[in-house]
Amino acid sequence: MELNYVISIVDRDKGEYMASICMERELPIVLTALGRGTATKKLLDLYGLESTEKSVVVTIASAKNTRDLILQARKKLYIDIPGNGIMLSIPIKSVGGGKTLAFLSDHATPDKSLPRMNFDHEMIVVIANEGYTEQVMDAARTAGAMGGTVIHTKGTGAKKAEKFYGVSLVNEKEMIFIVAKSSEKAGIISNIVKETGPDSPAGTIVFSLPVSRVAGLRLL
Repeated sequence: MELNYVISIVDRDKGEYMASICMERELPIVLTALGRGTATKKLLDLYGLESTEKSVVVTIASAKNTRDLILQARKKLYIDIPGNGIMLSIPIKSVGGGKTLAFLSDHATPDKSLPRMNFDHEMIVVIANEGYTEQVMDAARTAGAMGGTVIHTKGTGAKKAEKFYGVSLVNEKEMIFIVAKSSEKAGIISNIVKETGPDSPAGTIVFSLPVSRVAGLRLL
């Protein structure tokens, strides 16, 4: 059975509409967080865009619901037009228990088949100390990244990380999502680590996740 963690990043004033599209399909979980874009003023001016305030809507959906969500977002939110947002699905590998699987899949019968996954894109996740987003994005753009979305977070990591690795996870943090082509991912991560890695004031931790479907990257 294919289940996906679906992330939609849209302008702040379209967040509720995106959430309503998810709820129309009676998906089990629909969560919304506030974020902001990292597009430069030059890029905003080029496409006549203004706001960088974003809503990040996340849900869990089957393969069919994932396809339908992306289709509806393309029809109703024009998600493929630059500036209207981005959607991506990350395949879920494991689920904790039969009850949870039944809840997330709406009691669908597992088909035992392995989903076909196309990993042409990956989502790079950067966790950085507060106030270093621009430095991180400068490093990412130098290696080919087009932009990202920032969510403000607070770390609750163990003291062990700070003591042994010099990485503090208990301060105010910024989590940055960057969607990139798989062929460009290694270069972007390498440059982020080089310019703003754990030994720098930014103290970044970087990893990537496979993306099985993506919409809204026409700008690339």
